Formats: sequence, structure tokens, C-alpha cells
Amino acid sequence: MTLESYLPVLLFILVGLAVGAGPLLAGALLGPSRPDPEKLSPYECGFEAFEDARMKFDVRYYLVAILFILFDLEIAFLFPWAVVLGDLGAWSVGFWAMMVFLAILTIGFVYEWKKGALDWE
Repeated sequence: MTLESYLPVLLFILVGLAVGAGPLLAGALLGPSRPDPEKLSPYECGFEAFEDARMKFDVRYYLVAILFILFDLEIAFLFPWAVVLGDLGAWSVGFWAMMVFLAILTIGFVYEWKKGALDWE
């Protein structure tokens, strides 16, 4: 193999880098930068963005994040199963395995709801 056979790979890498870095660079150079107190206020984490890292904060943020990941994974398993459901059949082992999986997650969701884990004061 000669080096000429690697030219398409090199071009692919260069175009990929240009497509990835080009908009970031254009946004940094051409975009306005007008910070104000509202933009720097707490957004998702519930505490100020630029403070001491050792300060105390509410643990409910992490509880909500863990619950989101849990139910996000449920959907990640549900999509591929739904795609092949026609091939599996309505009364197959794959169908009932997913029903058991969904039942366990539903019981967990009802438990969290009753315990007040989804309530934010």
C-alpha cells in the first residue's frame, strides 16, 4: 500500500475536524459576549456557578439526576424492544421479559412517588 491510498482517510479526518471545530471557532469569534447576573445565576445545579467547591448544597438535585438516569435507561431498553416486537410475537419470552422489566420499574416509580422523592419544595 502506498501513502496515496490513505489520502481519503486523511481528508475525512480533516473535514471532520473542520466541521466540528469550525462552528465553535465561529461562535467564539463572532458571537456576542455580554455576561450579566441573570446569565450567571444558578441554572440546573441549584447553587451559584462560581463559588467555593466545598460549600453545602441540597442533595435533592442528585436524587432527581439519578431518577432521570434510571428512567432514561428504561427508554433506552424500550426502543430496541419495540422495533423487534413484530418479529418476537405478542406472546413470546421477549414480550413477557419486557413486561416484567416495566412492572418492576413501575413499582419503583410508584414507591418513589409515594415517598415524596419527586416533590420539590
